[in-house]
Amino acid sequence: MGCDKLRLELGGRTFLESAVEKFSAYFDKVIVSAGRPGAYADMGFEIAPDVYPGCGPLSGLHAALARADESGVFLVAGDLPFAEPLAAVELMRMCGEHEICLVDRIGKKREPLFGFYKKILLPRVERALREGRYGMSDLLSSSDTLYVPPEKLGVLWSESMLFNVNTPSDYDALLT
Repeated sequence: MGCDKLRLELGGRTFLESAVEKFSAYFDKVIVSAGRPGAYADMGFEIAPDVYPGCGPLSGLHAALARADESGVFLVAGDLPFAEPLAAVELMRMCGEHEICLVDRIGKKREPLFGFYKKILLPRVERALREGRYGMSDLLSSSDTLYVPPEKLGVLWSESMLFNVNTPSDYDALLT
């Protein structure tokens, strides 16, 4: 992208500001995970810096789980500007005894960065990071993961909810 995606703006607010505001309305605690200490301090957010920097989203999940309450975390990538907190709440409710709960967009790539991860996963995530296994897909396949079809979310579901801004052209499309 060539820039920090979380500082991109939509509707006069950065992606990060918008996400924290939306999710704070439904969650008691919002943890901002970042690759380095002090990131986004100018925005006034408490940051959970990666203990294993440079190891991708799994390291961010680790940092968030380490600070989470006993249940776990709902992980939301900062570059999902239309992520829906009520859908997150519903996925957490649906998770039951499973360790992870994600939306299953049949025929499309699964999005592990919009899902509920239970605190019980923390030792497994830490072990994977120490062993140099950084892929989220490894965690998903080695865990009791519930994949929820979008239609189970009813009116809370929208395909745009998982629109990921990864390139300048994605951002341009978002603005038009």
